Amino acid sequence: MRTTTYQVAGMTCAHCERAVVQELMGIDGVQSVTVDLVPEGVSVVTVNGEQAPSREQVAAAVDEAGYTLVESS
Repeated sequence: MRTTTYQVAGMTCAHCERAVVQELMGIDGVQSVTVDLVPEGVSVVTVNGEQAPSREQVAAAVDEAGYTLVESS
């Protein structure tokens, strides 16, 4: 199993968390998603699956949920 973490901005509550999890679970191969919610900050999203989804897939899913994938520096 592959585990990848991403930083997501704009999430403020449990509803935000559910929206992101639901979109990410729709990516083929994703088996679980957990969120370390940081209201009004940058939350950490961990994706587990058979293989790591592409950054583009994750960015599109996060955007569809209404939030922003933060670029790593």
